[in-house]
Amino acid sequence: MRIQSAAPAAPAASTSVPIDVRLMRSGANALLALVLLAGLVVLGARLARSPWFNLREIHVEGEVAHNTAESVRQHVTPLLTGSYLTMDLAQARTAFESVPWVRRAEVRRIWPHDLVVRIEEHRPVAYWAREDTDHLLVNTHGELFEVNLGDVEDANLPTLAGPRGTSLQVMTMWQTLGPVLAPLHQRVERVQLTDRGSWRVVLDRGTVLELGRGESDRIVARTQRFVQSVGQLTARFDHRAIEYADLRHSESYALKLTGMGTTPVAVRTGKGH
Repeated sequence: MRIQSAAPAAPAASTSVPIDVRLMRSGANALLALVLLAGLVVLGARLARSPWFNLREIHVEGEVAHNTAESVRQHVTPLLTGSYLTMDLAQARTAFESVPWVRRAEVRRIWPHDLVVRIEEHRPVAYWAREDTDHLLVNTHGELFEVNLGDVEDANLPTLAGPRGTSLQVMTMWQTLGPVLAPLHQRVERVQLTDRGSWRVVLDRGTVLELGRGESDRIVARTQRFVQSVGQLTARFDHRAIEYADLRHSESYALKLTGMGTTPVAVRTGKGH
């Protein structure tokens, strides 16, 4: 039997692609990707400007005593720019917080056309006195804010005063001293922290109390000793009204009653006095 050897296989055709062809393909792919990306950008820009995404409604939430939802919308709408998709929410929040009486605003989108804003209004607790211009107001957080004072409903707000940046400190002192001075049956009308760090209180019948300097607990202790002892003294003088009291001494205070001169009064500093 005769076996014939197989002819040698022909060499396989080369599969390698020339480098210039590969570069051309890569360039074409990159160009196509750029064209597609540009198309998407243009399409997105046109979509964002589409009237379909115009802002249609602003929903106002939260307790608003000095504004209405309509007044908020009227104030803010001219300040808003962009559509539902392009609006900058941080700028929108700033616009809402520019509304009088608004302390804080939270803004969010509601698909596909609306904004929802939750508003927190300032709650005034006192006036803040300034020598150079009209008074400001102090809110419950000890922050200063400015509105038309004619819109303030409470006519009995006290007046606070102090150096720049001390509104929270002065408000806290006012809140602390109110219960301490309550036995005098006078309302605290003014609390002032002077530039030298000394505290002064004016009561609603004109009584002026100089409380001096020191930490809050020292001021409170000094005031408590005065309140606990002054009633016995005024009783000896037909309960004359107190015009002035200087409490800036550790074991005494100076007292001026209506129709009388200033009298130094020694006080015991032990417990219960």
